[in-house]
Amino acid sequence: MSWAIEQKDYSQRRACTLIGLAPKVYRYRRRSDDGVLRTRLKVLAAQRRRFGYRRLHLLLRREGFTVNHKKLFRIYREERLVVRKRGGRKRALGARSPAAVPQGRNQRWSLDFVSDTFADGRRFRMLAIVDDFTRECLALVADTSLSGHRVARELDELIARRGRPTMVVSDNGTELTSMAILRWSQETGIAWHYIAPGKPMQNGFVESFNGRLRDELLNETIFRGLAHAREVLADWREDYNAERPHTSLDGLTPNEFARRSTSDHNQNGLQL
Repeated sequence: MSWAIEQKDYSQRRACTLIGLAPKVYRYRRRSDDGVLRTRLKVLAAQRRRFGYRRLHLLLRREGFTVNHKKLFRIYREERLVVRKRGGRKRALGARSPAAVPQGRNQRWSLDFVSDTFADGRRFRMLAIVDDFTRECLALVADTSLSGHRVARELDELIARRGRPTMVVSDNGTELTSMAILRWSQETGIAWHYIAPGKPMQNGFVESFNGRLRDELLNETIFRGLAHAREVLADWREDYNAERPHTSLDGLTPNEFARRSTSDHNQNGLQL
C-alpha cells in the first residue's frame, strides 16, 4: 500500500481500491495509551464520587487536558467509573481502601451482629465489639432490636470507659450504614471502614470471635428471656477476656496480652 503510493505515485484512493481496502481504514491511527489522562480521571472520580463524566470533563479541561467528550466517555466506561444510582435514603460511605493491620490497643475496633432465639422462639440480636489487636471483647450487647442510634450510643459509652479508637470496621448492614452512624463518624472524627460486600473475612477478627461465641455459648444454651441472655453473655465475655487462653496470642488471655503490650509500650517509651 505505502509502496504503491510512494514508488508508483498512486493516489491514496486508487491504491486502496486496487487492494480492496477502505481509505478510512488505511488512515486509521491507533489511539495513544492515554495513561496520564486515565490516571487523573480515576483520581478525580475517587475524590468526586457523585460526579459524572461531564463534570469530570470540565475539571480536566481546567487542568489543561484537551480531550473530546466522546473519548472521555469511552475511557470513563472502560475504567468502570459510572456513578451508581442511589436509593431513597442517605447511607454512610466510610473508607473503602484496605484497612491497616493494627499495631496497638484501640487502633482498630471491629463490630458485627449475631442472632439467636429465646426458648419461646422469639429472636434477639447481639452486637459484638472486638479490639483487633488485643482480641478483647469490648462489648456484647443483647436486645430484641439494635438500631444505628443504639450502636452509636453503645460506642459512646465504650469510648467513655476505654478511650477512642482510630478506626471502626464493619460490614455494610443497614444499621451500620444509617444516618445515625454517618453523623456519629463525622461528629467524633473516627474513621469508619466498610469491608467489601460479600467478603466477611475482611472483618476476620470479629468473625472469628462470632464463631467461638456461637460454638461455645449460643449452641450450648437455651435462653429463657432477654434478662437471662444479658446475664449469661456478660459472664461469658468476662471469662473470654480473663480466663480463656487465645492460641493466636501464644496462649495468653486477651486481658493478659493487653497488659503485656501496654507494659512493653511503656518500657519502649522510657528507653526512647
